[in-house]
Amino acid sequence: MLVVLFIISLLLLLFVPQLTKQKDSASNKSDEAIAKVVETQIEVYKLENPGKTPGKDDLVDEYVKADQYEAYLRYKAGKQ
Repeated sequence: MLVVLFIISLLLLLFVPQLTKQKDSASNKSDEAIAKVVETQIEVYKLENPGKTPGKDDLVDEYVKADQYEAYLRYKAGKQ
């Protein structure tokens, strides 16, 4: 019984760190994808409104969702 518990605990020690790395990797890829979507929507806004600089109020609701825009700002802040 002790041997089985030892093997299970050893396997847990090996796999748990890998699972957290996978979660972080998936989260980073998700943030990057959201940033690309928001940047594309900013370009669409600029094409539809020449000479006008888009602000948060201009983009949110019509072009992107508020949570997407917040994720975009977090991604840009984390990248600097």
